[in-house]
Amino acid sequence: MTAKDAQAPGLAALAALIADETRAACLLALLDGRAWTAGELARHAGVAPSTLSEHLGKLVAGGLLTEERQGRHRYVRLADTRVAQLVEDLAAQADPGTARPPRTLREAGAGSAMARGRTCYDHLAGRLGIALTDALTARGLLRQDTGFALTDAGVDWFGSVGIGLDRATRRPLARACLDWTERRPHLAGVAGAALCRHALDAGWCVRIGSERAVKVTPEGEHALSDLLGIPAGALR
Repeated sequence: MTAKDAQAPGLAALAALIADETRAACLLALLDGRAWTAGELARHAGVAPSTLSEHLGKLVAGGLLTEERQGRHRYVRLADTRVAQLVEDLAAQADPGTARPPRTLREAGAGSAMARGRTCYDHLAGRLGIALTDALTARGLLRQDTGFALTDAGVDWFGSVGIGLDRATRRPLARACLDWTERRPHLAGVAGAALCRHALDAGWCVRIGSERAVKVTPEGEHALSDLLGIPAGALR
């Protein structure tokens, strides 16, 4: 067996771990970057707690999730940013035609909210994420022609807005993440995470519902119009 072939069993095991609808639903839910209890994930996935517990055990053993216990509660979250990137990239490759149509108006509304704006682990996605990425690019703050990279002006812009960039990490400063609803890349990496964190902390965006959806507040519309020239209509 060649060195390349030696990776085949591990790749097959990873693919098999994700290739289950219940486990996939859990991984997608955990893209909100928060820790969930087993009970919350069981309700989200529509399965019994005992069934969900078995699935979580496999995901933890496979290194995709980490867990901690507080009293009688068991919390799980994605293991790290690499797992989040893997899940989002796989979701972006899925055929939209295979998605189950919404069964209720509530489901349809939730899907619409997710497409409009959401967190993708620790950065912003959906039409909101694309609008921010396009605005940064149009203003010369972000380059996409040779891969995603902040320009010197972009680094200065983050500082001028009061958004700190952690340069003491091996994580890339800017990275493209393929958006599974828009089918275009949005900004991830250190800069994407910092922008998302600032948007939530400053009240530019607020979470809605119990999943990853976010919406831009009137204050956020005003700030993003002033700072990046994004029209309010593009954020709704």
